Amino acid sequence: MFYGEYYHSIDRKGRIILPSRFRDVCKENGIEKFFITRGLDKCIFMFTEEEWRLQEQKFKTMPFTKQESRNFNRLFFSGAIDVVPDKQGRFIIPQFLKDYSNIKKETVIIGISNRVEIWDSKTWKDFYATSSAGFEQIAENILNV
Repeated sequence: MFYGEYYHSIDRKGRIILPSRFRDVCKENGIEKFFITRGLDKCIFMFTEEEWRLQEQKFKTMPFTKQESRNFNRLFFSGAIDVVPDKQGRFIIPQFLKDYSNIKKETVIIGISNRVEIWDSKTWKDFYATSSAGFEQIAENILNV
């Protein structure tokens, strides 16, 4: 559903814009609302409302008697807010999520099929530089091809 890598800046009013291809996908699929929260590797996860509900169901089954489950759920859900982009696809990322992900001005928005990730530009470039060299090995390890 969401694919690609797009560079955008936070505007002077603190808004970020959803890439036009993503807005097209939203229009085609009747998507109006998203949920954003703390992601992994210092990015922000962005889910459609439908995908958010699916993830929420998965996380509800995690045993609350386990410390790791409690910690993950606390951090994941306490950082969540719903956003509805305006007609131009703009929305505000709360300061606590910008702080978590080190986002100041320049961002990279990437599509990961069923979710969107929002990265600080430098953090993304650093991640890409360290991870891309091992892409083939990662594929071999996880795809069993």
